[in-house]
Amino acid sequence: MDKAAVLPKKKLLAITGTSWLFDAMDVGILSFIIAALAKEWHLSAEQMGWIGSMNSIGMAIGAFVFGVLADKFGRKTIFIMTLLFFSIGSGLSALSQSFVVFIFFRLLIGMGLGGELPVASTLVNESVEEEERGRTVVLLESFWAVGWLGAAVISYFVIPQFGWRAALVLTAIPAFYALYLRTGLPDSPQFTAIHHSKRPSVLVNIAQVWSRKYAARTCMLWILWFTVVFSYYGMFLWLPSVMVMKGFSLIQSFGYVLVMTLAQLPGYFTAAWLIEKAGRKFVLIVFLLGTALSAYLFGHVDSVAMLLVSGMLLSFFDLGAWGALYAYSPEQYPVEIRATGTGMAAAFGRIGGILGPLMVGALVAREVSMTGIFTIFCLSIIIGIVFLAVLGKETKRFKMAGRFQL
Repeated sequence: MDKAAVLPKKKLLAITGTSWLFDAMDVGILSFIIAALAKEWHLSAEQMGWIGSMNSIGMAIGAFVFGVLADKFGRKTIFIMTLLFFSIGSGLSALSQSFVVFIFFRLLIGMGLGGELPVASTLVNESVEEEERGRTVVLLESFWAVGWLGAAVISYFVIPQFGWRAALVLTAIPAFYALYLRTGLPDSPQFTAIHHSKRPSVLVNIAQVWSRKYAARTCMLWILWFTVVFSYYGMFLWLPSVMVMKGFSLIQSFGYVLVMTLAQLPGYFTAAWLIEKAGRKFVLIVFLLGTALSAYLFGHVDSVAMLLVSGMLLSFFDLGAWGALYAYSPEQYPVEIRATGTGMAAAFGRIGGILGPLMVGALVAREVSMTGIFTIFCLSIIIGIVFLAVLGKETKRFKMAGRFQL
């Protein structure tokens, strides 16, 4: 890699991570706002589920469209475009006067967010040295935990006092600062090395992802993304509401989720430390197993202490797995189709993000217990682990006998 063309790693992380942080803050605050909107607008359980699912519909569209475009027009250009969708939608959603208007803006926000995440991870993946690639992408993902923590703090202190609109305004304003930061971001040196005339068409790239050479890894990646996103959004977007359903007040539930959120950062840092030592596949399997067990435990406990412990374990393992997934996904494909492949996998995964919150809303309306609901999430994660174990290949290069072997 041409080091002269590469932005220093810390500056690259600061620029992309700041944007990632504010995006996470918006998604995180949505889980708290759903609980507040349910009280203010007297929403049914199904309507509560649709708020999270509409966000995921937008993310599915954005991940596919912007991922494909990033392989044609560059990572930086599409990176900036995604933030425009996010910033405008986030600011306008604070003005919503009805449920229908609110979920429309959630669609726009989701498109920006869904496009940004795979494009950002691809950009970082292609802009750092090979021996630090996995760790750097996981550290990028760790900004997500900081954003969720910020969302929990805002929700605990702002929403009860000033309302959910004020919270949305707070999450929208910093996004414009992140847009300013991106103006100084160079494009991926690997992408710019490909002459424009040699870049395949969008349709060719899409077909290539499912060619015989990449079909097995694409199948594995799509199923893995689906199970991870299905369980994550089904569990975490409903977390404050689940606490309320268990008998806690709105403020109590915000406080407890804030404590659980604190466990996300050590989850990311542990995954970042392990991923260059043990490999991507190993870290993913271990952290997904921890997520499945934590989800099962969370659904079966009743005491406050055990809820907090299982919730913190769930945050630790699930977010660590997310970090490893973003490091692992771009490494499945060559640079010519890297953003397309990652974006398509993320887009398919977002279908799980649509179904997860809707499923919870439907099951809650039918008085299905949280034990049964979280058991479903546990089983879905195990399905993802099986496909990863059978079809997934390690992408970290281990140094053996004086040379690198894959």
